[in-house]
Amino acid sequence: MSTTSNPYRGFRFPAEIINQAVWLYHCFSLSLREVELILAARGIVVSYETIREWSLRFGRTFANRLKRRRPRPGDKWFLDEVFVRIRGKLHYLWRAVDQHGNVLDVLVQSRRNKKAAKRFFRKLLKGLCYVPRVIVTDKLGSYGAAKREILPDVEHRQGRYLNNRCEVSHQPARRREHHMRRFKSVRHAQQFLTIHTPIHNHFQLRRHRVSASEYRAARDRAFLSWRDVTGAALVD
Repeated sequence: MSTTSNPYRGFRFPAEIINQAVWLYHCFSLSLREVELILAARGIVVSYETIREWSLRFGRTFANRLKRRRPRPGDKWFLDEVFVRIRGKLHYLWRAVDQHGNVLDVLVQSRRNKKAAKRFFRKLLKGLCYVPRVIVTDKLGSYGAAKREILPDVEHRQGRYLNNRCEVSHQPARRREHHMRRFKSVRHAQQFLTIHTPIHNHFQLRRHRVSASEYRAARDRAFLSWRDVTGAALVD
C-alpha cells in the first residue's frame, strides 16, 4: 500500500499556519515583516525569514497546482511588456492575459527585440499547449516579426489602446515591486512573479462584473479550490 509523503513533515508549525502565511504574502500587498506582524497578533511567533522560506518552498507548488486546475484560458491573448529596473539596469517584464483578464504567463528579459518576443511566444505555447485565435499587442515591431515565424496563421491586431487589458494587469506587480523596493535580481523577479501571479490572479474575482450572490459563490469556490490545492483551510 503506497502512501503520499507529507510535504509539511518536520516543520514546527502546522499546515494551516504555513498556508495562511503564504496566502497573506501573495494575495495582498504585504511585506514579509508585515505578515510576521499579522501572525504575531494571533499569537504565532515566527520570523520573516521563515515566512520567506515557506513562500519559496510551498508557493511554487501551490501556484503550479492552481495553474493545472484552472479551466482552459480564452483564445484571445493580450501581450505587453513593461520596464523594470533591477540593480540600475533596465529589464522588461513580458506578460500575457486572455480576454477574461486571466494572466497566462510572465517572463523577465533584458531585451524586447525579436529574439525576446520569440522566446516569450514559445514559453506561452509550451505552457498552454494550444494556439490562440487572436493576439493583441501594442505597436512594438518585435511582436509582428516573432509572430510571423511562430504563429503565422494567427490573427494579429495592433493598436495604441487595444492592449489596455494587459497594461492594467501589470499594476499588481508594480505595487509589489514598489513595496519590495525593487527586485534584487532577474532570478528574484522571475521567481517571485511566477509564484505571485497565479495565486493573486486566483483571488481576483472582478467584483464589478457580477452580482453580489454570484460574487459570494465565486469567492467560496476560490477558497475551496485553495483548500484542495494546499490541503489546509485558511484560519481565522
